[in-house]
Amino acid sequence: MGKLNVKNGTPVGNEHLCRRCSWGQCMTGYRESDFVVICTNTNPNFKVPFTMLDCSEFSDRNRPDWEQMSKLALEVAPTRVSTRTAGFSTVTTVQPIRRVADDDDEDEDEAARIR
Repeated sequence: MGKLNVKNGTPVGNEHLCRRCSWGQCMTGYRESDFVVICTNTNPNFKVPFTMLDCSEFSDRNRPDWEQMSKLALEVAPTRVSTRTAGFSTVTTVQPIRRVADDDDEDEDEAARIR
């Protein structure tokens, strides 16, 4: 006989959702049956009598909250958004081109002074 799959049946896993929730207070004993969960999100707090699979007020304790994320965030300076940002840019200041002949004359004059 083959394996039979049943949709929406009893879940196979037995991990308690409250172990990862920041609202759950879990107490474990030495035996497997020694496990108590108290939900602190309700008023008054109550003991959870069974293994929780899903909870509407679940808050993962391993995920940082808004204050912790803002402390870890890096300040990034805003960039200037413009149509001219990408690609080649033109030179705004024009510098005069030095003539090659002028450089040769200066070199000859310096050589004459040194001799």
